[in-house]
Amino acid sequence: MGAIGTRLSLRPLFTERPNRRAKLGQIMSRECGCLTHRQRNRLDVIPALVRKCAPGRDEGDCCGGSTVPVTLAFAPAAPLVYNQAMSEPSISLPFDELTRAIQARRSIYGAISGLRLDRAAPGEAWASLPYRPVFVGDSETGVLHGGVVTAMLDESCGMAVQLALDGTRAIATLDLRIDYQKPATPGLDIKAHSICYRVTRLIAFVRATAYQESEDDPVATATACFMIDANRTNMLIDRAEAIATALPTLDAPDDPAGPFADSPFARCLGIQVGADDTLVMPFSRKIIGNPILPAIHGGITGAFLETTAIVGVTRELGIRARPKPIGLTINYLRSGRALDSHARVSVVKQGRRVVAFEAQAWQDDSAKPIASAFGHFMLRQTPDLEEG
Repeated sequence: MGAIGTRLSLRPLFTERPNRRAKLGQIMSRECGCLTHRQRNRLDVIPALVRKCAPGRDEGDCCGGSTVPVTLAFAPAAPLVYNQAMSEPSISLPFDELTRAIQARRSIYGAISGLRLDRAAPGEAWASLPYRPVFVGDSETGVLHGGVVTAMLDESCGMAVQLALDGTRAIATLDLRIDYQKPATPGLDIKAHSICYRVTRLIAFVRATAYQESEDDPVATATACFMIDANRTNMLIDRAEAIATALPTLDAPDDPAGPFADSPFARCLGIQVGADDTLVMPFSRKIIGNPILPAIHGGITGAFLETTAIVGVTRELGIRARPKPIGLTINYLRSGRALDSHARVSVVKQGRRVVAFEAQAWQDDSAKPIASAFGHFMLRQTPDLEEG
């Protein structure tokens, strides 16, 4: 017998879970047992869609990516999935219905901007945004505002994440990094190809490319992380009336004497100069991302921060020419509610050709920012700025 005070347990160290194994058996492909092609959420839920490997492939030999042909197969299991963020089960969507729902029931800004989902695959989205004069950031050159590209990439990355899931789980952007490769050519549509390359239980990882004529010649590239089960709303299946109401229009009121006379997109967002070197973006329906909460579109928050940085850096350095964005990393800290937003920028490092900056956006309390951004601008070379 054991020593005094020692309690022996007869429970084995490892136990089988037949119910869990039975569920997995219903969703796994007969040709493949690898984890890559199981449902990429929790293992104890039954998805409506699984990926099926090409016949003849050995187990584990099918995980090399897009070079392996795959077909879509619908699992015969019951389509009820319990969503941890909701109080009752949700109905998972077959892939074709999921694609239609993503196209029809997106953010309000995404809908009125004209962003289209042109093609879809599991975890992969091809989207396009028609050129519109309201998207221009500089009227003299006709070049698009960088925030237009940011908002497009944010939404197209979200599409790829939704296409990697089953339509029952809400998502929200955690962070988004944009690297600007070159200015977009005026008059041409912008396209985006987004790939959700990994999904864990709570986080999805995405990369994307924005381009015009060829994906090999990008306008910008992006990487992003999304939170899964981010809130108790689901734009794809919840409260259709919140999305089906009459949509606002994207327009840029003329303001020839204002600070954004030559930036139609900034005027479209209603951005104004506030007190203490801040900018203000009034809340309006056209900047809504999630219409059920409602919450401001994450890409529009990024566009607001970028505009704030351009105005602030130009003013602080006393330069005439608008700086060119190089890269921008946005961290989303809180949901942007139906309130006016405020933002301020500070220069971190100033050089002769490049300047580093930080910006923050908040709403009713500056101590509780909704988002922060760090980035770099390219400056015109001037003799009075030291080498950075």
